Amino acid sequence: MKVFTHRARALSLGLAISVLSACTTSPPEQVDNVCDIFREKSGWYEDAKESRARWNVPISVSMAFMHQESRFVATAKPPRTKLFGVIPGPRPSDAYGYSQAKNSTWDWYQRSSGNYGADRDNFGDAIDFIGWYNDMSHQQLGLDKQDAFRLYLAYHEGHGGYKRQTYRSKEWLVGVARKVEKQAQRYNSQLQGCSKELEPRGWFDWW
Repeated sequence: MKVFTHRARALSLGLAISVLSACTTSPPEQVDNVCDIFREKSGWYEDAKESRARWNVPISVSMAFMHQESRFVATAKPPRTKLFGVIPGPRPSDAYGYSQAKNSTWDWYQRSSGNYGADRDNFGDAIDFIGWYNDMSHQQLGLDKQDAFRLYLAYHEGHGGYKRQTYRSKEWLVGVARKVEKQAQRYNSQLQGCSKELEPRGWFDWW
């Protein structure tokens, strides 16, 4: 009887931990409204503000990038290629996580920012990476940090590819970058209406 009780408790504890883990890593229910995202995901707004303070990239831009890259799925990976149109083949790249950062770019971020313990499936680290990369695009390419359209082209093609204007032969990519630009504008407008609500309240603010 005692053995059964101990096993039942262990099972319950494991289930509780599993459910809690799923809650913290599952994507937001409403990904098109940044206010709803921050209301649902405790701590994400503070992480987003820290990234903005560090790299001076608007929250709306960083969140629009993440929306496009992973729809806020922590373990997102590029879809596998299809062999003969049916058999699952290799993935086109080693991109992973919220920001879809590649291994080499993530290593560069860790060395450059000093954030050596960063994980691609951690929201705070991923949004800091996006801020860092866009700051690098500003430094190396002279791009405005509010220009989501051009910043995304550089994010997708890399700084060398952007300089070579490889995006000019990719009409689909230009369309995606326009989509990101509109999403950033939408998020920015939404944030103007809820940013005060999202700020942590002091003791006397509750009275």
